[in-house]
Amino acid sequence: MGRVVMLVIGALLALFVLFNFILPMVVGLLKIALVIGVVALLVFIAVTMVGKSSSSQ
Repeated sequence: MGRVVMLVIGALLALFVLFNFILPMVVGLLKIALVIGVVALLVFIAVTMVGKSSSSQ
């Protein structure tokens, strides 16, 4: 009986840690990666436009 109780408490603790610490950290990392990707895309587009405009003159 004590083994089952400890198993249930362990499973609840694991779910608590997962939803309160690990998932928000992963979502935060994905947000940072998305922002860096958007900035890199904007820089790429700007460099491409400047390169095309200066090479045509």
